[in-house]
Amino acid sequence: MIATLQGEVLEINTDNLVVNLGGLGLKVFVPASVKESVKTGEMALLHTHLVVREDALTLYGFDRREERDFYVILLGVDGIGPRTALAVISTLSLDAIRQAVGSGQADVFCRVPGIGKKTAQKILLHLEDKVGSIHPLEKLAALSNLDTEIFTALTGLGYSIVESQAAIQAIPTGTEDALEPRLRAALNYFSK
Repeated sequence: MIATLQGEVLEINTDNLVVNLGGLGLKVFVPASVKESVKTGEMALLHTHLVVREDALTLYGFDRREERDFYVILLGVDGIGPRTALAVISTLSLDAIRQAVGSGQADVFCRVPGIGKKTAQKILLHLEDKVGSIHPLEKLAALSNLDTEIFTALTGLGYSIVESQAAIQAIPTGTEDALEPRLRAALNYFSK
């Protein structure tokens, strides 16, 4: 099993990187967050999982070991293959996954392309005993007064607690510290 790999990024493609490892170019499928964080010519350290099929050996890479571990757990869900598990990690943050599991909100997984209600329910049931949950209101206590207002506005618009938390966490760090720009940035999260 290949647990990690470190090498120069030769290519950045739609859903994968080509990483130079001792003169050998390895194609590694990665979530969107990894693809956005690397640049061609830079060194990258990826925590990897090798999927062995009868007709292919496919390598999947992640920034953090925890992401890789979630990926492996998702592969255990009936009806979830390697590409769909990667889409889950690309679409939802690990905190959003934990919060969805902790609050029993299967509909959060329906935001992932290719996942319907039945599969979302299977994911939720599979993850219940495998994922340390975060109570949805636990992180709310750590929010600033401004972010609490944004949270209230988002839930008032019909977004779930988990979705609202994820949108607030996705606000870029350089965003002006005022209600309107921060709310606009949070709403942009839902248009992605």
